[in-house]
Amino acid sequence: MASIGRSGSGHSVQAAGVAFHASAVRRTGWQELSERYPQDRDCLASFLVLELAEVLQGEKPANLVCLANKRRSCGRNLYLLWKEHGQALLEESGLKVRVLADRGSSVLLLLYCPMALGSLLGQKSVQIILGKAGYQEPAEPEKVLSELEKRMAGEGFPHEIGVFLGYPLKDVVGFMGWAQISFTCQGPWKIFGNPAESLRLAETHRECRCRISQQLASGCNPHDCLKAAAAVRSKAAVAASRGVFLQVN
Repeated sequence: MASIGRSGSGHSVQAAGVAFHASAVRRTGWQELSERYPQDRDCLASFLVLELAEVLQGEKPANLVCLANKRRSCGRNLYLLWKEHGQALLEESGLKVRVLADRGSSVLLLLYCPMALGSLLGQKSVQIILGKAGYQEPAEPEKVLSELEKRMAGEGFPHEIGVFLGYPLKDVVGFMGWAQISFTCQGPWKIFGNPAESLRLAETHRECRCRISQQLASGCNPHDCLKAAAAVRSKAAVAASRGVFLQVN
């Protein structure tokens, strides 16, 4: 049985002896950090570094990033900055992007590590789930991403996107109603069945954000953080395999 309570100054979710501390350690938010970067390109780099913290550190294959076409409190429009500098910044990191939707008012990006995503799609269990979801060639990254992009343009929302983001498979199929797994607790995503591994993974993701935030707050150049992604791509591939949980108890 999961319980939600307070731990120190933040909320925590506890289940099976595992605790996920939603805000046990305060991290510096991007709005505060953005003031450190007078150059537009550096400002966008700092935003991407925070939003991609788990991917850059090899703990997730991909993240979704949504940029609204409006001026932020810092005075900058990240949507326009992405159009101008985004591709060059990704080249520094070795990551790739798939534009899932660009409505003019906002853009939804899937930013991913090619090696990690390829490793994830190479998992038989992942191929079975994506095949059931209607993906004709679930082991082919480009074809799978093209199908995902096509579905994003449709009327419904492709909830199987949780697979691409490295969420535990039991939580993805539980959320989609494909397996008789009971809802256990709410973390950064809805958790089904035994929550232990899911909560550990969520805590790992939180720690990634905290580390990047602390590095930027201490003066680390965001471009250096992006470049470091190339050095952890092999680790990301291992993490993608490790993150696939199929137990349903």
